[in-house]
Amino acid sequence: MKHIGIVGTGAWATTLGILLARTGHETVLWSRTEARAAELSRARINERSVPGVQFPASMSVSASIDECFSESQLAIVAVPSVSVRQNVKDLSDALSSVTSIVCATKGIEIASGKRMSEVILEELPEFGKDNIGVLSGPNLAPEIASGKISSATLAFPNSNVSESVQSILSSDVFRIYRSQDVKGVELGGALKNIVAIGAGFIDGAGLGANIKAAYVTRGLHEMTRLGVAMGANGDTFAGLSGMGDLVVTCYSALSRNYRLGFGLASGKDLQSVVADLGQTVEGAPTSQAAVRLAEQLDIDMPITKATHAVLFEGASPQDVVNDLMVRTLQPENDLQAT
Repeated sequence: MKHIGIVGTGAWATTLGILLARTGHETVLWSRTEARAAELSRARINERSVPGVQFPASMSVSASIDECFSESQLAIVAVPSVSVRQNVKDLSDALSSVTSIVCATKGIEIASGKRMSEVILEELPEFGKDNIGVLSGPNLAPEIASGKISSATLAFPNSNVSESVQSILSSDVFRIYRSQDVKGVELGGALKNIVAIGAGFIDGAGLGANIKAAYVTRGLHEMTRLGVAMGANGDTFAGLSGMGDLVVTCYSALSRNYRLGFGLASGKDLQSVVADLGQTVEGAPTSQAAVRLAEQLDIDMPITKATHAVLFEGASPQDVVNDLMVRTLQPENDLQAT
């Protein structure tokens, strides 16, 4: 049995805590506030993020950094991307017993364009690159928390570290595959959220299954192109953290990013849709970071730009989808084409 500290109390943090506690590990979620920690400790359920699923006996919630991490061999970061840097900075003095860190946050830092593992390494340089990994895949938290089977990809630069953490995270209902392509796994998990918002546009506007299938396929192509330009392995995007995560996020109403796009296409404004969802929608800030990266690397990303235009420039979901259809005709297998 391992002692595992988890940064966050949202849907994914709670789900990972439940999953690991069910396999016999002692898991502690770290809350930034005493009030939230007390609320979850009393209720033994996170109705806001993972309704209807009781906490296992070996899972707890605390606002004490020492209680969460002073005995932890493994730390998992599962907070919104916009708060990863500050959370890790606040924990830097309490991770002396931790040997490995897994980032389960799917996003890109807006200002710097850095991946989350890069942000963590900047704040915790003493850990070294080999001991900071990422977890990504087709992982809808409500399904996993309810006990349904799922798979994911775990990536560390060092294969020995990856194998060790893989054995901790894997269970009969959560099968972990390992990779050394940290960039690819991380970028796949982040970029697919942008495409999922557009998939919501298509369904919300009633444009049909054919165009949605074409759009999702071209979205994967666009993700791969940016990933390769950033040094990732293109094959990674055909795996669980690329295509797998993209498919489930674009086709399930459990996906917050999909629901955001659907709501916008139904005539609602961004603020009201986000308020209705009540949770972070990573595709929105990630689109800001991705647009900047595309410009810096001179990569054409029309799907990303179209989604960003709806979210932050007042464009109509229907109009941007129609605009994508009248772009200059391209060969399908050209990595420069979308």
